[in-house]
Amino acid sequence: MSADPDAGPPYRIETLAHLTGTTVRTVRAYQDRGLLPRPERSGRANHYSDTHRTRLHQIADLLGRGYTLASIKELLDAHDTGRDLAGVLGLVAEVDGPWTDEEPSRVSRADLTARFGGASDDRAIADAVALGVLEPVAGDEEVFLVPSPQELSVAVELHAAGVPLGAITAHLRELRSQVEQIAARFLEFTTEHVFARCLDGPHRPTEDDAAEAASLVRRLRPLARQTVDAELARAMRLFAGRHLRRHLGAGKRPPPLPVTRTVALPVETMRAVEALVGPANAAAFVALAAEREVRARALDGLVPSSGSLGALGEKG
Repeated sequence: MSADPDAGPPYRIETLAHLTGTTVRTVRAYQDRGLLPRPERSGRANHYSDTHRTRLHQIADLLGRGYTLASIKELLDAHDTGRDLAGVLGLVAEVDGPWTDEEPSRVSRADLTARFGGASDDRAIADAVALGVLEPVAGDEEVFLVPSPQELSVAVELHAAGVPLGAITAHLRELRSQVEQIAARFLEFTTEHVFARCLDGPHRPTEDDAAEAASLVRRLRPLARQTVDAELARAMRLFAGRHLRRHLGAGKRPPPLPVTRTVALPVETMRAVEALVGPANAAAFVALAAEREVRARALDGLVPSSGSLGALGEKG
């Protein structure tokens, strides 16, 4: 007997699975794990209600946002003990929502070829897909979704200026790693000083706590981008001037730009360093400590071994 999609509650399990886009096996698995309330039993039949239907939609939404079944169960248990789940789901939606006003667009393979000089480059397209600059569209191999049209436009302009596609993708990989560290640090900073009062209490966050945290996310969402924009503009103004003077040879040649490399350090290590010398001096402290260690090892290499020293003594 097929499920009637227009049938109202109470639902048979087959109808419930059909209405929520899942399977009977999954519904039963959720029941066994405590994610879904048991159905009402009438005689030999199990009857499901709109409560079960809503719960299955909530589980699917949270799974789609990357939450595990274990963390979903914690949220649902909080709801079942008397707390409203709407505030928590609102916070989840706020955090998982877009962090930019930019609207995605679509581009055809032919348009990509034209924008990048007219030569088809399947390797470059594969690299762009791997980086998430392009996303395949199901059912159409000739069209791609562009999550950030601005990022694609930058690549087009760089290529038109003479930068090879391979160099552009390599640059993006390096840049992405550095930006992800900035994002992680900003989240640690705001969590410690702002969100801790809402989310890190001795008990689970209440409905009001979750609503306050969601409001804070909305307020703080643009701050990371604004800060990075301002600091990037300052750094570009500083280094671009030096760079130009160095290449033009105007006046006294400035010192070369420092060659840096980003290294991920454990959070606890950085916190210990910041506690010792302050956040403003932490990077310099780590760099000087590493440099001191390198110099010490170089000096050790210059000192003769004990056997050599003995030989020198005998010669004296």
